[in-house]
Amino acid sequence: MQDILEDLASRCRAILENDPGPAGREQVAGLLSDALKDPQKRDSLVPANGCERDLLYQDPDLGFCILAHNYPGPKASSPHDHGPSWAIYAQARGETEMRDFEMVTPADGDRPGTVRATRTYRLIPGDAHVYNEGDLHAPTRTGPTSLLRVEGTDMSKVTRLRYEAV
Repeated sequence: MQDILEDLASRCRAILENDPGPAGREQVAGLLSDALKDPQKRDSLVPANGCERDLLYQDPDLGFCILAHNYPGPKASSPHDHGPSWAIYAQARGETEMRDFEMVTPADGDRPGTVRATRTYRLIPGDAHVYNEGDLHAPTRTGPTSLLRVEGTDMSKVTRLRYEAV
């Protein structure tokens, strides 16, 4: 696994050093998609018996993180963004129904903002989708799923605003 992860991290780093913006993130999404289409790489990066959130790598200079996620059963998340950062969701196993939202009223301190759904789509194995700063979305999983995710920073250390769908 270490060689596969080191290669992926090195390639992500090279892309993001050259273009840290949306175009570079789309290139990283392509790398993730390709990696997950290879069963050996997929199983190495996202073992089926892994935890809900495993931090695999954090870049010491750029700060981006590579994570593996495994959900043994159904799970739905509330609408959210990634605060001042971005994320790429890459489906490894199972399916995720993703819903995108537009802002109706912004969050203000402890008061959640309100959002309206704009589209719904499925992520299937090999799909990778970029969510840039401020992109509001909510995943729903009806069964076991696994994904590889790259975040612009360690989101476990970022306070985010709350949103409710209307």
